[in-house]
Amino acid sequence: MAQQSETIALPQPNLTGSTSLEALLAKRHCIREYSVTTLKLAEIGQLLWAAQGITHPQGYRTAPSAGALYPLQLYLVVRALEDLAPAVYGYDPDQHHLEWMQEGDRRNLLASAALGQEWLAHAAAIVVFAADYKRTTHKYGERGKRYVHMEAGHAAENLFLQANALDLTTVIVGAFDEEEVANVLGLPMQEHPLILMPIGRK
Repeated sequence: MAQQSETIALPQPNLTGSTSLEALLAKRHCIREYSVTTLKLAEIGQLLWAAQGITHPQGYRTAPSAGALYPLQLYLVVRALEDLAPAVYGYDPDQHHLEWMQEGDRRNLLASAALGQEWLAHAAAIVVFAADYKRTTHKYGERGKRYVHMEAGHAAENLFLQANALDLTTVIVGAFDEEEVANVLGLPMQEHPLILMPIGRK
């Protein structure tokens, strides 16, 4: 199990899925109920790669970014699963690995921060999308915030479709107290949470 100050290498993503894009789009729908079955590390890696993985030697990612500035940061909140202790982890797209951030299962705290949506705590994991707006606004000014939101939507839909391809369930959650979520995760001051995506099995 990963402990403080450790990084966890993720399995390399599968680039040859067996389900067509059309089939994934047709069955895409929001589910808020999850079984108690945990996730596999390979599934976690595939989901995070789909949202923000590196796809090009110059560092381009699976989701487009205005000016290739990439202001998004993904965080993973999990209960115990394969090779992972309950904790908060950050995703490093460049190395395709997880970085330990805070110990303990914080799903209940996130559910409380999400205006009491207690069903969130039943998911095996919750992916949190956060953004450093300044990475984009320093070039594009105030309209850069709109570009960041567009990028978050692209990345979230990528994760959604990948979850469907893995026969996992998810939903995009935007109803939460931003400050509380940031405190639960221990986010840097410049990062703002944008989206919560609970992940689980049907």
